[in-house]
Amino acid sequence: MTYKVTLMDNIFPLQCPMDNLPLHKESDSYNCEQGCTYPIIDNIPRFVSTNNYAKAFGAQWKSYQRTQLDSYTGKPISRDRLARLVGGDLDIVSNQLVLEAGCGAGRFTEILLQSGARVLATDLSDAVEVNFGNCHHYEDYAVMQADLLCLPVAPEQFDVVICIGVIQHTPSPEKSIEALCGYVKPGGLLVIDHYSYNYPFTASRKFLRDVLIKTPPSFSIGFCRFLVAVLWPIHRLLWKYRNHSTLGTLRSRFIRWSPVVDYHDSYAELGPELL
Repeated sequence: MTYKVTLMDNIFPLQCPMDNLPLHKESDSYNCEQGCTYPIIDNIPRFVSTNNYAKAFGAQWKSYQRTQLDSYTGKPISRDRLARLVGGDLDIVSNQLVLEAGCGAGRFTEILLQSGARVLATDLSDAVEVNFGNCHHYEDYAVMQADLLCLPVAPEQFDVVICIGVIQHTPSPEKSIEALCGYVKPGGLLVIDHYSYNYPFTASRKFLRDVLIKTPPSFSIGFCRFLVAVLWPIHRLLWKYRNHSTLGTLRSRFIRWSPVVDYHDSYAELGPELL
């Protein structure tokens, strides 16, 4: 595929994350005067190795490329969450230069673009390939694979910096927040969140996570698919009879035991198939 001119080439210059020198785009790479070269692979500039701690996330989003997109579900779940995080009104991002750190498959990227933002989406994993596939048809959009701790941009470049559902997965949330602050223009907006302490994390999930995180992503995804195939019919049955005195109590206990996160109570509007 031919690399097209993107937002990043027109709006702001890139700089080498190693020595802070300007980067110049060639046909298939970005290069600096000190000899650093960053390839453009499948239309996406790559500033990190694909073999990093976020590799499993990339495998996950490649397996479930549209699962969380509002355009796929037909429900405003991502839109409502993003609007709540920015203060209630997405007009705040209209015509703004927005950095989305940890963009994943693009559930919030597409909402930002639909709301009139000019978006640079970044992710440490190769989920950027899915993000590109889902969002490249928007005009004011660019995506790169890079580490949020050392993005190839000058400080204080963005009107809005957004990082949702990411910080708790980084090695140092404190350093991540510090880095994100550095990308915001004076007077700009930084939007971050962090999983709550009561996020569903049962003993069985903790055990399985400790085991599966050490296995290849292909195995862990296959194992999770098998586990859901076995346990999800029980989740569905207990949801159906949730108002029954005995089965309702059993459901509460089962959810605390099951390693499968049950979103019936949060997103029942999705319906059985999407859930």
